[in-house]
Amino acid sequence: MINGFTFETSMKKYIGFIILLIIVFSIGCKKESFITSSNALLRTSTDTLRYDTVFTSTGSITQSFKIFNPNNKKLRLSKVQLMGGGNSFFKINVDGVAGSLFNDIDINANDSIYVFAMVTINPNSNLLPFIAQDSISITYNGNTHFVQLEAYGQNAHYLRNAQVTTDSTWQNTLPIVILGSITVNPNVTLNIQKGTKVFFHADAPMIVKGTLKAIGEKYDSTKIIFIGDRLDEPYKNFPGGWPGIYFLDNSTNNEMQYCIIKNAYQGTIAQNPSINANPKLILNECILDNIYDVAVGGSNSFIEANNCLISNSGYNIFLTAGGNYQFTNCTVVSIGNYYLQHKYPVLNISNVVDNTTNNSLNAVFTNCIFYGEGGLPENEINIKKQGTTPFNVIFNNTLYKLKDAEPATASFTGNKLKNAAPEFDSININNRYYNFHLRPTSVAIDKGTNTGLLIDLDGNNRNVGITDLGCYEKQ
Repeated sequence: MINGFTFETSMKKYIGFIILLIIVFSIGCKKESFITSSNALLRTSTDTLRYDTVFTSTGSITQSFKIFNPNNKKLRLSKVQLMGGGNSFFKINVDGVAGSLFNDIDINANDSIYVFAMVTINPNSNLLPFIAQDSISITYNGNTHFVQLEAYGQNAHYLRNAQVTTDSTWQNTLPIVILGSITVNPNVTLNIQKGTKVFFHADAPMIVKGTLKAIGEKYDSTKIIFIGDRLDEPYKNFPGGWPGIYFLDNSTNNEMQYCIIKNAYQGTIAQNPSINANPKLILNECILDNIYDVAVGGSNSFIEANNCLISNSGYNIFLTAGGNYQFTNCTVVSIGNYYLQHKYPVLNISNVVDNTTNNSLNAVFTNCIFYGEGGLPENEINIKKQGTTPFNVIFNNTLYKLKDAEPATASFTGNKLKNAAPEFDSININNRYYNFHLRPTSVAIDKGTNTGLLIDLDGNNRNVGITDLGCYEKQ
């Protein structure tokens, strides 16, 4: 016995310590060991990254995928490579590091890493969309796994903080991409050819101080499109992607026909009265859809709209501070969906400037539909009158959703289809499909009056004498 301890006791403690070291070492080795078999498993969250149309020189959002190690041991990726290298349209970032070739990347057991990829397409001579392709190879334990990269590129004319200073025409040979803003100066006319596509960046309003003439035709290839420049998922369906089109004080004689205005913060906004006897803005056979705030707005202005579909917007029509307005055979409708909750009436009219000031108002709605579903409003028409200035609001042959009694400040004449369902052709919110044509059984068929409009939004002939309500004539 030495100091109260026996030799046997010391040996037991020593052996226990050795066993403990062996256990710890074994656990550590197991944790740090790699799987080296060619049968090792590897998964990626996708086999292909696809980008929708990317405009040359402007780039795209970054997309990503995961590389999974489903094995119970570490997996070493001997190489991750962007096959096009430095000449590729694509750029990648692996686990937080940018480059085109990465060696010896370790993934812990049952863990994963991210790979990010973005694309910037340089201009070339192609007028039509072209495909840019590349791939990412992942090499491990003698195996190679590929993830494909695919983007549709499109050349375009680019305008950044541009001003139209002389009478000009935008041709339809290439898309036009607006960066910063575009301003049509006073006493200048901008003509836009049929079939032109105009794409706006998030910071790019169209400001019209002079005159805009955007005259398309009824076919899809000949309509004029105003839309945001983010065409990739999920942004291509987001409202509020670009500011909108604004017709300022001295702007005059503006006309838009067969135009589609989509995904803006605001659609078309006309400010103050026309400086001549003509409407400040005429909208013929136009579609304004998925607008975050006001789709068609007037502030003491003069707007005429015929055969227009104004759909799924924060405020479909917002007319304030008085003015002169005429809407004929228009379908004004909002269906609550994932991108835009239907919170406000589809039609808002007011002559109020501020608490003490009001202007005269003259607004006539003929053969129109005002309807909403899947939202808060029970009254889809909201009218506010203040003061004793002239106030004339007429609804002639109208289908409208209104829980309360008709406002005493407005006149409802002709066919009054109050709280009748319009029976639109088909609506699928999940698939973002909205077909606002009328079914054969719709009560809106043959309830309108002849206004002199010979066609509908599709360019089809309208019935002579008795017409349907809304922008589409049942064929």
